[in-house]
Formats: sequence, C-alpha cells, structure tokens
Amino acid sequence: MEAQITLEYSDERTADAVAEAVSPDNFKAPHGLFITTVRQHKLVVTEIKSAGNFATFLATIDDLLFCVSTAEKALRIIKR
Repeated sequence: MEAQITLEYSDERTADAVAEAVSPDNFKAPHGLFITTVRQHKLVVTEIKSAGNFATFLATIDDLLFCVSTAEKALRIIKR
C-alpha cells in the first residue's frame, strides 16, 4: 500500500516548520512501514509505504495528520 499526502501552505517558512515538526516520525516507523516527509517550496509532501496490514497503514496516516494539525495550531499561537 502506498499513499502520498501533499499539504500546501501560504509560505515556505510555515511549510518548513510543519515538515520539521513531523519529520522525526520518519525514523520511528515500525518494520515494513516507510515514511518520508520533505518540503518542496510551499508544499509538505509525505509518502507512506506499507508492507503490513491496512489497519497499521490507516493508523499511520491518522497519526501523521494529527501531528500536522498540532504543528499548525502551535504555529498559529506563536504568530499571535
């Protein structure tokens, strides 16, 4: 199974902050699960590949989106 999640931000600085916030997850993936997150200009692109079961794959996507949401909320608070 494979998924690519692309998020677009208003500026590169925000995209970089979000990518950095979720990138540590790239190194904590269980066996059979591969996750990469990179910033491409104003985009944050995450690729997820899994040789495991669908529930783990789906939980990984859910966890990623939760972490992105948390990073976005923190950035909104900091910008105030």
